[in-house]
Amino acid sequence: MGERGGDASPIFIQEIWSASAHDIPMHPMPDDAGHAVKRGGPCPKTMDSNKERRTAMQKSMKRYFPIFVLPTLAAFTVAFLYPFIIGIYLSFTEFTTVKDASWVGISNYKKIFMDRNFINALIFTVKFTIVSVVSINTLGFLLAYVLTRGIKGTNLFRTVFFMPNLIGGIVLGYVWQLLLNGILARFGVTLSFSAKYGFWGLVILMNWQLIGYMMIIYIAGLQNVPGEMIEAARIDGATRFQILKQIMIPMVMPSFTICLFLTLTNSFKLFDQNLALTAGGPGRQTSMLALDIYSTFYGRVGWEGVGQAKATVFFLMVAVISLTQLTLTRRKEVEN
Repeated sequence: MGERGGDASPIFIQEIWSASAHDIPMHPMPDDAGHAVKRGGPCPKTMDSNKERRTAMQKSMKRYFPIFVLPTLAAFTVAFLYPFIIGIYLSFTEFTTVKDASWVGISNYKKIFMDRNFINALIFTVKFTIVSVVSINTLGFLLAYVLTRGIKGTNLFRTVFFMPNLIGGIVLGYVWQLLLNGILARFGVTLSFSAKYGFWGLVILMNWQLIGYMMIIYIAGLQNVPGEMIEAARIDGATRFQILKQIMIPMVMPSFTICLFLTLTNSFKLFDQNLALTAGGPGRQTSMLALDIYSTFYGRVGWEGVGQAKATVFFLMVAVISLTQLTLTRRKEVEN
């Protein structure tokens, strides 16, 4: 206020004028004659102008939307949709090239379930996926929980744990093949000596590559848990385990949804690491579905149609399992 008790200083009036009508409620201000003058609030003309501007912008977006979507839609059609439809058609044919395909009906699909290699690859893939999904998400969440406790060097640890995800699968497979065979050689065996060595070698490789990636996602989820909620639970006498079980895990369910989806699909689709680490040995006992499809399509003459049928079944299987997982985990998500 100014020196005169009844007058408002110019600085105070300027602050009132600059305030937004939605941020600070405007009150009547006295003028020089002592009459109440209502100040602030949006001008009706300004509101109409803003509304017209938004309407024009929406019309422009609708008008040019097809132009911006067209390149992406064309690329999606050429690179995915068209090959996918052709692939489904070829799964019902016998062919060596697309142009010489001859229709054979569902005989290719009958051969799939009569192929012992496919059944073994399916069982091996399911076992590997279950172990990998559980171990990766458990260790990734535990690391995220530890690194959000405010310990020293947190940023360094996050970077180091994430770095394996940046290495290509083929390179990673050959590196771990050298490491694991070097260790197993002391016991007179190698990864190809028995299927169990190849299985656990793939599990170790997959964990080492993906734990850091999942950890970053879990850290983002844990950092979004409201601190007030945790503090209130502590005041009520909740233990750390109770806070973790009853508050943190339910609040981090969106992160669990993402991580479970990524680990599930990546484990099912694993190919390059499988090829580099074990190449399916011994005797194709460690071949996963992707490697078995590759071996069928390119390694058996006249079985191209069967390989394509395997790929179709593989796609449907992964799609159904992934969508089921997404549906189940999203039901358990809670809002902050």
